[in-house]
Amino acid sequence: MRAMQAAAFSGYDNLELVDVQKPVATDGNLLVRITAAGVTPLDNTILHGHIAVATAPLVLGSEGAGVIEGGDAEFPNGSRVMFMGPFGLFESGTFAGYVAVPRELLGRIPDNVTDVEAAGVPVAYLTAYLALKNAGFAPGKVVFAPAIGGSVGNAATQLAKALGAKHAISSTTNANKAIEATKLGFDEVIDQTKESLVAGINRITDGYGADIVIDAIDGEVLSGTLPALAQKGSLTTIGYAGGQEATIKVMQLIWKSATIKSFLLFKESVEDRSDAFKIVYGLLESGAVKPIFARTFPLAEAVQALRYLVKERPLGRVVLTI
Repeated sequence: MRAMQAAAFSGYDNLELVDVQKPVATDGNLLVRITAAGVTPLDNTILHGHIAVATAPLVLGSEGAGVIEGGDAEFPNGSRVMFMGPFGLFESGTFAGYVAVPRELLGRIPDNVTDVEAAGVPVAYLTAYLALKNAGFAPGKVVFAPAIGGSVGNAATQLAKALGAKHAISSTTNANKAIEATKLGFDEVIDQTKESLVAGINRITDGYGADIVIDAIDGEVLSGTLPALAQKGSLTTIGYAGGQEATIKVMQLIWKSATIKSFLLFKESVEDRSDAFKIVYGLLESGAVKPIFARTFPLAEAVQALRYLVKERPLGRVVLTI
């Protein structure tokens, strides 16, 4: 089968289209014919040698969508499924024709969601939902998830609104992206070319602040958001696209009895991820949330897809079609 495999981890030149052996479904695994694969910043990080646990050669891709071949009573032959897991990091990933997937990692795709849309759901929406849950989300809370164009920022904003947040706030540093987000129905996006994060959050909440922050950016965004936390607010950091270092003024935490915590999807239990899939499925099926994708690329153009994701930072997901 065809696959985009990294021969080494030193940049884009190492990613090439090759023929590799088709996986075989074993006990507990089902064979999925991949139709679409989500492209994530993690793929780029691995390809450039910044994840020590990854070993080459490696087929990239941590999430995808496709069709069950073979199947069982729970997932019969022909079932449309989406999934994420250790793929593209600890074992061959979704930038390929087939993947053998543990049954417990599979989620069904609603009929009203395309495979391309579904390919970008698992990592972003499971991360966003479980991070919100772990932060104590409840209807009526104020949620801020920076970077409306980012996968987790967008998913967390949609989920918070769908689940009854009083305010579901996001942000962007690009004025055109702020306009684009508004056209897509995101009506509480802070345009950082016009105001700071603190000013925007205080304006939208009448000075109350954010009960929950889900931050996939870190760096200056983490530092800049702390002053806008509400009393007993919580900031969860889940990424470092904006840098791995941040300056914290502890008084901003102490006087508000606020907390900072981290979140890693891979550390969540299979049961919690399965429950999250069920919640997300229902919201997708009802149309309460809708995956947004920016552009598709064919499998052979995986390098162009990664470059586009990293350099253009589009509003919405980048997806490979297989």
